[in-house]
Amino acid sequence: MNGEQWAQLVPLLLIVLAFWFLVLRPARTRRRQTMELQRSLTVGSTVMLTSGVFGEVVRLTDETAALRIAPAVTIAVHRSAVGRIMTDEDVARMRADGLLDGAGDPSGRPAE
Repeated sequence: MNGEQWAQLVPLLLIVLAFWFLVLRPARTRRRQTMELQRSLTVGSTVMLTSGVFGEVVRLTDETAALRIAPAVTIAVHRSAVGRIMTDEDVARMRADGLLDGAGDPSGRPAE
């Protein structure tokens, strides 16, 4: 290849490199973080589903999690539906706001 042919390939190589840095690399990082979050689920964790539902994990299998979302109300969800594991600070703030009762269940109070 001569210099002119290399000069024609440089813009294409720059586009491929930019695509990798701006699209593929961040997507792989997000996928890795999501998989780590799903692996770190434990019974007793308070979680938020991607739909915004809060609950406490009461049972786990390889693919699913059972969440207590209210007293005597348990739902089964796929692990991929878990969007966030709530920190102790988040849970304390929600309890202070009256959104969770002492057991981690939604308080049952009507919304204001």
